[in-house]
Amino acid sequence: MSVTASDLKLRVRPSHQRGHADAGWLKSAHSFSFASYFDRNNMNFHNLRVINDDWVGPDGGFPMHPHENFEIFSYMLEGALEHKDTMGNGSTVHKGGIQFMSTGTGVQHSEFNPSSTDETHLLQIWLIPNRKNTTPRYEMLDLSDEARNGKLQLFLSHDG
Repeated sequence: MSVTASDLKLRVRPSHQRGHADAGWLKSAHSFSFASYFDRNNMNFHNLRVINDDWVGPDGGFPMHPHENFEIFSYMLEGALEHKDTMGNGSTVHKGGIQFMSTGTGVQHSEFNPSSTDETHLLQIWLIPNRKNTTPRYEMLDLSDEARNGKLQLFLSHDG
């Protein structure tokens, strides 16, 4: 899918217009239709399908669940998130870190806040891939404070 500058039209969407969910252990704001929030006029932006601003409470998390044919990454704003998946990966990503999962032909994973006292805050972003049914994979990237300080850092690209 090729996107040109003329395809990109910015639209300001105030936070109060976003979808909101509160499951007790999870508070989430959805930029696009997601889970129980549905807005037929706001399903995605080209191949950008999900931007969720998630707060996971202490000991809260997502039990094992499946995904396929999405590029999913989480950017950690506060706290930590523990990941386990059916590919055999197990890791914990911390503030400033990014975890990336290409779900391709399918993978199951769980994510939990390993703290019993502190909330975890992250952005979860899903992209619709250019190619479907690829081999699933998982990666982590830790960015230093210096690398994050007002600088852009490429971490996901189809051509590097």
